[in-house]
Amino acid sequence: MIDKLEAIQDRYHYLEEKLSDPDVLSDMKLFAKINKEYKDLTEIIEAFKEYKITAENIKNATEMLKDSDPEMKEMAETELGILEPKLTELDEKIKYLLIPKDPEDSRDAVFEIRSGTGGDEASIFAGDLYKMYSKYFESQGWKVEVLDENPGSVGGYNKIVMEVYGADVYGKLKFESGAHRVQRVPKTESQGRVHTSAATVVVMPIFEEEEIDIRKDELRTDTFRAQGAGGQHVNKTESGVRFTHLPTGIVAESTDSRSQHKNREIALSRLYVKVREAAREKSYTEQKDIRKSLVGSGDRSDKIRTYNYPQNRLTDHRINLTLYNLDKVVEGDLDEIIQSLQVAENAEKMKGSDE
Repeated sequence: MIDKLEAIQDRYHYLEEKLSDPDVLSDMKLFAKINKEYKDLTEIIEAFKEYKITAENIKNATEMLKDSDPEMKEMAETELGILEPKLTELDEKIKYLLIPKDPEDSRDAVFEIRSGTGGDEASIFAGDLYKMYSKYFESQGWKVEVLDENPGSVGGYNKIVMEVYGADVYGKLKFESGAHRVQRVPKTESQGRVHTSAATVVVMPIFEEEEIDIRKDELRTDTFRAQGAGGQHVNKTESGVRFTHLPTGIVAESTDSRSQHKNREIALSRLYVKVREAAREKSYTEQKDIRKSLVGSGDRSDKIRTYNYPQNRLTDHRINLTLYNLDKVVEGDLDEIIQSLQVAENAEKMKGSDE
């Protein structure tokens, strides 16, 4: 581990020098890229510095134990009693910081909620999820742009699609993909019976077109007229965009926005995610299984979480997490859930690196 940390430290010093290079300072994109990597390494470097100082102090205190002076020996024992647990703690912290980060975690995201099984109650639940996530987005200081919405007939949404912008958006929201199930007495229920309904959430990282390494000659692009909701707002221009990746036959499209440019962006990101996942499935089956167990596929059958209103209980089925504060969760207090999922993902990554 020390050799790896020394190499990271060398890289850190190299990046520090590059940030004062006139050629880098004159290129905003290059500067932003180097500065991001530099900042990402800062926490590891600071922990490593503290680790080295603590290890050196332990070495000195161990030497003091050999002293014939009883006071010096007692002082050394006291110091070692503080320093040795600190070194163990720093060792664990550094191991955690060395876990490879998903490069997509810092990206913005397309966030989609759709009503599932359960009729009107499913649409109402999708609307409740939208309110819950909106409050969470606000607490994170993120910006949101609604691209498409299809309201339910008695409230809520059949579908709502947003773009969410801010720091580490995808890294915090990626675990929300999957089927969310609610158990409660619907407002439309006169007998007071508990019903079960569902809504699905899909979260997708946003990529810039130049970042997507799919050759243009491998793509077929089709544009088409998007359908309006209920005969209203019928799109008279061909704003829908569909991409076909010719080598794999994978297709992705978007009609989420009235802007063809925005639909092109979304469809291309969707295609890239699908093509990349297909490649991962072929080469890294084991890694994909771990990811799927934590993140979910976004399929309606892929139940990730249950919201039980009568018992004020939330259960995340992927990590067997049960909380009895559903009233706070629906007000946007998602930190404990998201942090627990991040810890579980990191534990899997650490397990994988040890094998």
